[in-house]
Amino acid sequence: MATLITVLKSGGRYDATWVARLARGVRRHAPAFTRILCLTDMPLVLDGVERVALRHDWPAWWAKMEAFRLGLSAGTTLLCDLDTVFTGPADRLAEPGLAAMEDYFHKGRLSSALLRWNGEELANLYARFSADPARWMAAGSCGPVPNGVHGDQVVIDHLLRQDGVRPRFFQEIAPDLLDFYDPRRDAHGPVVVFIGPSKPDTARGSVHAAWAGV
Repeated sequence: MATLITVLKSGGRYDATWVARLARGVRRHAPAFTRILCLTDMPLVLDGVERVALRHDWPAWWAKMEAFRLGLSAGTTLLCDLDTVFTGPADRLAEPGLAAMEDYFHKGRLSSALLRWNGEELANLYARFSADPARWMAAGSCGPVPNGVHGDQVVIDHLLRQDGVRPRFFQEIAPDLLDFYDPRRDAHGPVVVFIGPSKPDTARGSVHAAWAGV
């Protein structure tokens, strides 16, 4: 059984519509994920999506650290950002094996936009972060950050390196799987990732159509 986990934290631009549209794309293009689970502090009632309450009031992207809690899933698990758009076959994301998206701007560093593990393999991330969240959320706790943005993926990358764990990158495992949204072209896929200010709700053409279910 493969599980896809996404996180919906209140206070931002995302709401239940984003969860519904991600889930629809997963069911259509990555049916190997037999469970879709949403960690959230908001009301959420969607067919085919299991709602699990967030335990902590960690702000913004820091809420994603709860995805590594014990007991959420068994077997292959994928953490997937809400602004991911599926436009074609993507079952390769559900294959077993520790893997992550390589950061678009900083080669050799992982991105938590797509991060895959097995069962409780990464439970230590939650354990260490939750023991002292203020420390880890503080800028500089993991040393210099290449782009100056201190977020969850910086901490994840840092803690995994400390443990000697190096996930393979999806771009290496499946070079044709991930695509980064570019408004200058229409064709994208099969898994479209958004970097910078562009988001699915402001995208154009076939990507927006795939996200909106047109």
